[in-house]
Amino acid sequence: MPTSSAPSTSELVQRARALYPLLDSASPRIESERRLPDDVVSALKASRLFRLCVPERYAGLEASPVAMVEVIAELARADGSAGWCVAIGATSGLLGGYLADADAKEVYASDPDSVAGGVFAPKGKATTDGDAYRASGRWAFASGVTHCSWLMGGCVIFEDGKPVLLPGGVPDSRLVVFRAEDATVHDTWTVSGLCGTGSHDMEITNLVVPRSRSVSLMSDRPRVDSPLYKFPVFGCLAAGIAAVSLGLARRAIDELVELAGGKTPAASRRLLVERPTIQLQIAEAEAAERSARAFLVGTIGEIYEHASRGHEMDVRQRALLRLAATSTVIQSKRAVDAMYEAGGGSSIYKSSPLQRCFRDVHTASQHMIVSSSTLELAGRVLAGVETEAWQL
Repeated sequence: MPTSSAPSTSELVQRARALYPLLDSASPRIESERRLPDDVVSALKASRLFRLCVPERYAGLEASPVAMVEVIAELARADGSAGWCVAIGATSGLLGGYLADADAKEVYASDPDSVAGGVFAPKGKATTDGDAYRASGRWAFASGVTHCSWLMGGCVIFEDGKPVLLPGGVPDSRLVVFRAEDATVHDTWTVSGLCGTGSHDMEITNLVVPRSRSVSLMSDRPRVDSPLYKFPVFGCLAAGIAAVSLGLARRAIDELVELAGGKTPAASRRLLVERPTIQLQIAEAEAAERSARAFLVGTIGEIYEHASRGHEMDVRQRALLRLAATSTVIQSKRAVDAMYEAGGGSSIYKSSPLQRCFRDVHTASQHMIVSSSTLELAGRVLAGVETEAWQL
């Protein structure tokens, strides 16, 4: 296997950290515009962090999943919406490892600044038409749709008016990839948290897409021989969402410590930080964030090392990966909630990063990829109950 020339994790984290002043200062604009402003998008493109998971051969970074988590967490510490958009762009780049060479070059390498995004849920319908599909569908939660060059949407495949079924009776669904200008964007993203992700609805109608520009995450095998593409796409997506939550937890703890060190609550002569209850809350939040990060990064690192030896990920490893991601979101949310509560009345002001962390982490936790059902799924596997691997 060729030696990778990808930047190290520390180098990539430094790129993310260098963007902190811009992202932090831009947060009010990000929220009010409900998307990433052009200057922020330009800076992220220049950093190449949208392309964390794009294969090197297609002008990507092909970074390890651990590096992806650390970078996204660092960006989310500055601004949750920016971290989220990079998570979506990065994980969408994984399809570069599955597409046919000519299509991967067109999507990712023809313009090194291109950003991919979309929705994995099979809310669309695609009918076979020779060497192409005719695809139609409308997908909610198309994060970053306003700055993407290419989009993808999950479609159930139909032939002769009936859905194509895979072995086991599961409908065949594929991600079809199309140019952003071929989609209609419906302005729907007026929400409580992650306001700046521009996660509007996108729609296509009877769009002709070459079959070669589609991927099945259930049956297709990666074409790029690299440990990164031995990871299940859904597991990487879950890790990206978890990384956003980690960054928000880290920011909330830091903000509360700074606030508590200078705030004297009403009817009190002591600084907030001198209260034993506040000290306990800080300690518990710190433990929650650090233990969640250790579980997530440690699990990913073990699996990546396994993949680096050329081994496939088994069902138990997939379950542990999803468990680590969901657990990280739960623990991060608890840490943010504790810091928001500890901040008292100061937390509710729009000028306080604590209220933004609170809204953002609760919005992130609603993503189905880290929902409570994944705990049940992981529990079935760990308990030895037969489980279909495609769900992982």
